[in-house]
Amino acid sequence: MTHVLSLAGAGAVFSPIPRNAFANEHPMGELTTIMARDGHEFQAYLAAPSGKPRGAIVVLQEIFGVNSHIRAVTDGFAAEGYTAIAPSLFDRIRRGIQLGYGPEDRQEAIGYMQQLKTDDTLKDVGAAQAVVKNSGRVGVVGYCWGGRVAYLAAGTLPVACAVVYYGKIADQLDKKPKRPVMYHFGTLDKSIPVSDTEKIKAAHPESTLYLYEGADHGFNCEQRQSYNPEAAALARQRTLEFFARYVVGGVEGKS
Repeated sequence: MTHVLSLAGAGAVFSPIPRNAFANEHPMGELTTIMARDGHEFQAYLAAPSGKPRGAIVVLQEIFGVNSHIRAVTDGFAAEGYTAIAPSLFDRIRRGIQLGYGPEDRQEAIGYMQQLKTDDTLKDVGAAQAVVKNSGRVGVVGYCWGGRVAYLAAGTLPVACAVVYYGKIADQLDKKPKRPVMYHFGTLDKSIPVSDTEKIKAAHPESTLYLYEGADHGFNCEQRQSYNPEAAALARQRTLEFFARYVVGGVEGKS
């Protein structure tokens, strides 16, 4: 099912998230060290809910590292009752990489990303999942490059489901997800044109794909110029409903 949303249209119900709603003045989590099955030790930002966990969410970073935005997103899922963890996927290159969103940061980030091997990255995601699996079923959500990794995780790791925010996956459609996947894309995203989203939907017609009219790449990030609070709020609402179904509710499904 593909949905194209006009954010200016009637009938959309959401509560816009203030720009600093999840700022890390009062972080819920802290950095911890975990190990992948190949012996690689790396850091992860781990946030626990205040009560009994409803399940767990693995949060996969953009190319800018586990920076303040990703930590705030992770805290946001913990505030919703999930044990949330954001593995530092760039630690295989250098520990502690945190970048902003300027042109120089972007070029540096692309360089780090290009040095990584997908199999190694998925090992790290699997290690993060293993850390939180005692909290219940585990979902995964990824943003930008992390969205691409989340898509691949849905086909290789025993996650309950995956949510992909503007991940470039049109060249990976032969890798079939084994779990339900939800997609969020913006119609103004030049790096992922609508023609790519049509290919994704054709390859996986049983999945749920949302297009946000007037939203650009990175629309969920309050630190970017492309931040779109209305699209971010509605996508978050839908993501939480998706996790409530497949993580909390334990519904079995195949994408």
